[in-house]
Amino acid sequence: MLIDRAKIHVSAGDGGNGCTSFYRDRAVRKGKPNGGDGGDGGSVIMKADKNIHTLLDFKYNKHFTAGRGGHGSSNHKRGKNGDPILIRVPPGTMIRDTATGLVLRDLAHAGEEVVIAVGGKGGKGNSRRRPSTPGEKGEERDLELELKLIADVGIIGYPNVGKSTLICRISKAKSKIADYPFTTKTPILGIVTVDDMDLAFADMPGLIEGAHKGRGLGDEFLRHIERTKILLHVVDIAEVEGRDAFRDFLSINKEISLYGRKLKQKPQVVACNKIDVPEAEEKYVSFSEKVDMETFAISAITGKGIGKLLRKIGDIAGSF
Repeated sequence: MLIDRAKIHVSAGDGGNGCTSFYRDRAVRKGKPNGGDGGDGGSVIMKADKNIHTLLDFKYNKHFTAGRGGHGSSNHKRGKNGDPILIRVPPGTMIRDTATGLVLRDLAHAGEEVVIAVGGKGGKGNSRRRPSTPGEKGEERDLELELKLIADVGIIGYPNVGKSTLICRISKAKSKIADYPFTTKTPILGIVTVDDMDLAFADMPGLIEGAHKGRGLGDEFLRHIERTKILLHVVDIAEVEGRDAFRDFLSINKEISLYGRKLKQKPQVVACNKIDVPEAEEKYVSFSEKVDMETFAISAITGKGIGKLLRKIGDIAGSF
């Protein structure tokens, strides 16, 4: 299950208190101040980890607290710094402050990290011949995490055009397949080896007219398409449900254009699926004459034409 939104609370550690202490012996009757400083509180760090793919862990664990700084002690001893806490999230996670709505950081790539809450500074001891001070409070934040899926290829198209069947054939992904719309409710990831490259394919839920406004499952997943490099547009060239393949093609591209955010500029490969159905060949010829980009006749059921399609995708991916 792809969990792509979560709310969490993070607390950086408080700084330790400075110490009030005086050294006395037979020669030092008044006492010399020797109180040490408190240690700094630990910070909260968030890091994008390529081995994590969803925000599922944050469904059950919502509170994260870093370590508190140790208090100073006599003989100028400084308190120990509090331990920081590292929170690992999937690449492509946007971190938003709940109170202000501002995006604090977009961890788009694996390995990126950010200090999201700073630990409090430790208090000063009296060894500087001035009163000791308490440690500062660590930062606290309520955060909203939003995952925008990162994949090399996003498989798009109307419901029931064969996207799930295609990703099941070309990868080991397990996508539900059935003869009713919106079978795929969440993006399904599959890894496909093309020309010695491992490419991540994402089977996106079917889009419909008005998706950019939130109709169907649309806008929830158009944002995932933002993080793909290539769009694999699958159409039902056999038109087995009485649909018009060319009209569907134009409709999906219109939704992509209206959603904006440079989706229209992404390289797009058109796969005309169900070419194994009688009379599909004739419809494919007519469709290809109307479309102003290269098309590929395939059958996700039999595997026909898929090799050529993948080689084209590999050529495009190799140019990035």
